[in-house]
Amino acid sequence: MRLRSSEWVIAAYFSYAALLAWLLPVPRRVAAVTLVLNLTILAGLLLLAYADSFRQGRFLGTVRDWFPLPLMLLGYREMGWFAPQVHRFHWEMIWVQWDRVLLREWGLKAAIESLGPLLPSVLEISYSLVYTTAVFSLAMLYAYGRRKRAASFNFTFLLGIYLAYAQFPFWPSEPPRTVFPGEDFPAYFTVFRKFNWWLLGGYGIHTSVFPSAHTAGAFSAAFAMRRLLPEKPWVGRFLLTLAVLIATATVYGRYHYAADAVTGLAVAAAAETVRRVLARSSTRPV
Repeated sequence: MRLRSSEWVIAAYFSYAALLAWLLPVPRRVAAVTLVLNLTILAGLLLLAYADSFRQGRFLGTVRDWFPLPLMLLGYREMGWFAPQVHRFHWEMIWVQWDRVLLREWGLKAAIESLGPLLPSVLEISYSLVYTTAVFSLAMLYAYGRRKRAASFNFTFLLGIYLAYAQFPFWPSEPPRTVFPGEDFPAYFTVFRKFNWWLLGGYGIHTSVFPSAHTAGAFSAAFAMRRLLPEKPWVGRFLLTLAVLIATATVYGRYHYAADAVTGLAVAAAAETVRRVLARSSTRPV
């Protein structure tokens, strides 16, 4: 039995979350549920790896390729359980000053709206597509006969988003759309924006928005696919363009502060750097 590098990332993150639940001032019931749930996830990883090594079948290998994706969502929701009772808006008051310079003085908002609702709609659509980047990337690897590279993609992608999630409890913050309602809001309230507001209103968490996991995940996927599918460069270019649009949308749409987006990009770059360092020192592909 051998865990994949991406599965080690999952194991490390959910072990970290279980430990954090007992260190943070959260209800003991929440800490207990987190511990039991995460131990179950770890046991499932081990069982899946054991079954795959025993049977050596394509089916279980495929399950291992796709199994991390729902765990990505679970990891996000768990950080929501650690939300503070009261936000003091210390970081938000600092970060919004930089946004005002970017959106107003540097003219980013005016430039985006110069063509009417076209660019705002493109940005909102791009923001919605962030939830599909991992699925799209794995699907492209399968479609082009590069399934064996799925584990390497999962390593970079999961490391990027989990490094973002792991910081949430230490940067308690709320998004600018709720802390500063109406301030620098887009001039066009398109149907795509309504969808994003509905999605975030029902499924968002209130622990932190720093760093932006949307940006970290989008760039992590782009960096990974540019490396893993050089035979089809359009895939990496598409994902990189999408990542830039997503990062822009997070700030323009007031879902995140510019500081969140910049740090999200830095997290993605760090994840890819870690992969390169491990690849040099390991006999197994990472």
